[in-house]
Amino acid sequence: MGGILNGRRSETTARIKQIREKLVDAEKLCGETACVYMTGSFSRGESSHHSDLDLFIVSMGSSSKPTLRRLDEILIKADLIETTRELKIPDFSGDGAYLTHYTVADLTETLGKPEDDISNTFTARLLLLLESRFLLGSTAYRDIIEDVITAYWKDYEDHKTDFMPAFLANDVLRMWRTFCVNYEARTQSSPPERRAVRRLMNYKLKHSRLLTCYSALLYLLVVYAKNRTVSPTDALHMISLTPTERLEWLMSQPNLSDSRPAIENLITFYEQFLQLTDASKSDLVALFGDKGRSKEYWESASKFGDLVFEVLQSIGKDNRFYRLLVV
Repeated sequence: MGGILNGRRSETTARIKQIREKLVDAEKLCGETACVYMTGSFSRGESSHHSDLDLFIVSMGSSSKPTLRRLDEILIKADLIETTRELKIPDFSGDGAYLTHYTVADLTETLGKPEDDISNTFTARLLLLLESRFLLGSTAYRDIIEDVITAYWKDYEDHKTDFMPAFLANDVLRMWRTFCVNYEARTQSSPPERRAVRRLMNYKLKHSRLLTCYSALLYLLVVYAKNRTVSPTDALHMISLTPTERLEWLMSQPNLSDSRPAIENLITFYEQFLQLTDASKSDLVALFGDKGRSKEYWESASKFGDLVFEVLQSIGKDNRFYRLLVV
């Protein structure tokens, strides 16, 4: 692992420690029945001083009877806003519109239902499993993850020796395609002055978002190939790893020696992505406004996708789970 990613991980760990130290009151309000978890660059261990905080608040209970009272939720949000401003972290995106409180029932009872997309529980649940890290309420965070896994592994008891996590895999694929569709919908009619923003969004989409989804699928694919089943414990271990840590885990598997060069290249390309995007949004928009340079970045992003596909193919050969991912 190169110095760029190791440096980002160390910086992120230090910054999270600093944030938690200022959220003592919010931690007490969460107790053991609510949590605040991070997604985005902080949760992936990739933050820089330009990064903002992407957060979700989840409590036990149901929408009609959450374990986190409304007034306590307001106090937690106020503490989070005050802390981010004190530490000069950019304000929450959408003027705080996405700093939402869900219950674990919201995340589990909407699986497969139309309201899953409408209420944004689909995004909250998938990011919880694919790239989250708790900020507050570690006990509730662990319990909520276990409840969500149980919902996806509901048929496991009858198929312990041959369980294929098809339900979760299909949702991960849907997450990736949702990212892509949302990108097209938001940028298809962009005026000329927003084309640089579109190129930047596309570059980030084809690196961090792609790796978030496919590092999980690669992990599940390897476990299934090895054991012909995937247990809830396997899922818990996958969730405990960041996307880049999953790549490192892949490299540690003795039976994947043929895939190792491509995985190493993935990490190298990803570190280049992190280095390039370590700048303010205004500077990045200016950078991607240069058509010649943005073409170079587009080609790099395309190569990153090719490498993910190469690893997926090399690991998936003669694997029934791989067939499900493709068709």
